[in-house]
Amino acid sequence: MLSLVWEEPVSLIRISKLWKSYGAKNVLEGLDFSIDANEFVTIVGASGCGKTTFLRMILGEEEPSRGSIEIDGEKLIAEPGKDRGVVFQRYSVFPHLTVLENVMLGLEFAGSKILCRGFGSVRRHWTQRCREMLDRVGLLASANDYPNALSGGMQQRLALSQSLVVAPRILLLDEPFGALDPGIRSDMHVLVRELHRELGLTVLMVTHDISESFYLGTRVLVLDKIRIDPHDPDLYGANITYDIPVRNPLDDIAGTFGEERGVTQYE
Repeated sequence: MLSLVWEEPVSLIRISKLWKSYGAKNVLEGLDFSIDANEFVTIVGASGCGKTTFLRMILGEEEPSRGSIEIDGEKLIAEPGKDRGVVFQRYSVFPHLTVLENVMLGLEFAGSKILCRGFGSVRRHWTQRCREMLDRVGLLASANDYPNALSGGMQQRLALSQSLVVAPRILLLDEPFGALDPGIRSDMHVLVRELHRELGLTVLMVTHDISESFYLGTRVLVLDKIRIDPHDPDLYGANITYDIPVRNPLDDIAGTFGEERGVTQYE
C-alpha cells in the first residue's frame, strides 16, 4: 500500500524578535519569521525602511541591537562567511585583475588564508572551476579581459561569478540590477532564476521594483513602519507588513515553473 508522507520545509534562516537601532533611531523593530531552504525571497519597501540594513545583518556586517539571527539552528557570527555570497548594485570587482583573476580571488582567500594563493594541482583545479563558472554565466570568452572592457551587465555577471564560485548556500542581492538597461536586466533575471534552480540556492534580494520582486521571488516581503509618531519619526522602526507567497520554491528547483504554467517575463 502506497503511503504519502508530508515533509515540512526545512527552515534555513530564523529571525527572532530582531531590532536594529542607531542611537535613538530605530530602523527595524520586532522582525520574527523564518526562511526555508531554496526560497527566493524578495524584499521591497520605501527608501530608508531598513532593507539593506537587514541584508547586511544576514551577511554579518551588522549586529542586531536586540534579538537574533540563526542559520541552521546556529547563532550567526558577526562576520561574513563563505556560506553567504553577496552582490551589490555597484560592481564589486577589482579593476587591476582580469576577469579570471577576479573570480579566482574568492577561492584563494578561502583555500589559502595565509598566502592567499594556490599552487600546482590545487591552482589548476581552481582555474578549471573558475572557467566553468565563467562559462556558465557567459563570460568565458572574456576571461583574460579587465573589468573596464566589460559592459554593465557583464560586470554584474562577473560579480555573480565571484560570489558563486565558492559555493555559498545563501545568496544576498542588494538591488543588483537597478543600474542596468531593461534588455540587459531581463537577461540577468533569466540567469539568476536559472542559477537559483541549478545550484539549489536560498536567495534574499532587495529591490525597489515591485514587478521584479514578483517575477523573481517565490515569496515577497514588504517592509514598512507599522507605527508612526509624527513628532518623532525615528521612534519606531520597520517590520514585515506583508508576507506574500508567490509560488512553491520546489517548482523553481524542479525547473517546472515557466514550462508548466506558461509564465512569461513581465513588461
